[in-house]
Amino acid sequence: MDNLIANFTTQIKEALQIGREAQLNKPEIEIKNVLVSGLGGSGIGGNLVQQIVSENIKIPYNVNKEYSLPAYISENSLVIISSYSGNTEETLSAFTKALNANAKIVCVSSGGRVIEIAKEKRLDHILIPGGMPPRTCLAYSFIQQLFILKRYGLIDIDFESQLENTITLLDENENDIKVQANEISNKICEMHPMIYVCSDMETVAVRFRQQLNENSKMLACHHVIPEMNHNELVGWRSKDDSIAVILFRNENDFDRNQQRIEICKEIFSEYTNTIIELWSKGNSFIERAIYLIHLGDWISYYNAINRQVDAIEVNVIDRLKGELAKSEVVLEQPATEA
Repeated sequence: MDNLIANFTTQIKEALQIGREAQLNKPEIEIKNVLVSGLGGSGIGGNLVQQIVSENIKIPYNVNKEYSLPAYISENSLVIISSYSGNTEETLSAFTKALNANAKIVCVSSGGRVIEIAKEKRLDHILIPGGMPPRTCLAYSFIQQLFILKRYGLIDIDFESQLENTITLLDENENDIKVQANEISNKICEMHPMIYVCSDMETVAVRFRQQLNENSKMLACHHVIPEMNHNELVGWRSKDDSIAVILFRNENDFDRNQQRIEICKEIFSEYTNTIIELWSKGNSFIERAIYLIHLGDWISYYNAINRQVDAIEVNVIDRLKGELAKSEVVLEQPATEA
């Protein structure tokens, strides 16, 4: 796992090259909405892209993590099927429904049934390298989604130069990131993390929570500001020093949210002694978000070491899949062509 995390900037470079060489056919009709369908490590990229393009894309962009699809999916929809293995049963189910809705479909996968169907149906698809845990392949998935949106004329963000800057940022700060991550892990590895971030960067908190789950083998919670000020804040009533508050912060966070965070820190301090602020670096949303994600990935790895667990193994997920495999998966069949 440490090598996979350490090679993140190499993955960004490879993902950029794959995206630049991808062969995609522009839709013949107007695209009125975009839906990314994917789960877990294959779905988090969709959430990241959703926040990257939120102030640029002019049509609805949503992420789907279900067997089904929203009723609005039609021939005017762009559906991006994201499954690293290509065999995620929920995504395959949604894939079939997208086919039957005559949506414009692009697949991003390392192989499996997704790529087989894409080739059978002559659908646009981007093949990414396989053989790794899906959660370690974030760059491969989210960067391809950005290229798809750009090729279809749905965004005009200069994300390529921002990603090039991100590579430089991470490479220059890698040693410091690892030192900071190790220090934080030493504080929180046996605690209960409560993760907070401003809502426009919620994906950073979701990603960190998921990495703590899978790499560190520990439960964690997250919420966003300002929404948590309207509900969760009331739940802070009992002193509990087993809780570690982790705040992901950016110097350009909205000023009223900055004020909210400072007030919340005072409230948190009445109930726990551990409040950690993780500040981003970078000049763009992409740089800042990826910086914090990479820092969180390293924290989850050092947690695994400190907790003496294998960061790679996901035996309980394998158990779940094994139990599900005992019963037949009944998926809707693609409509036959006239």
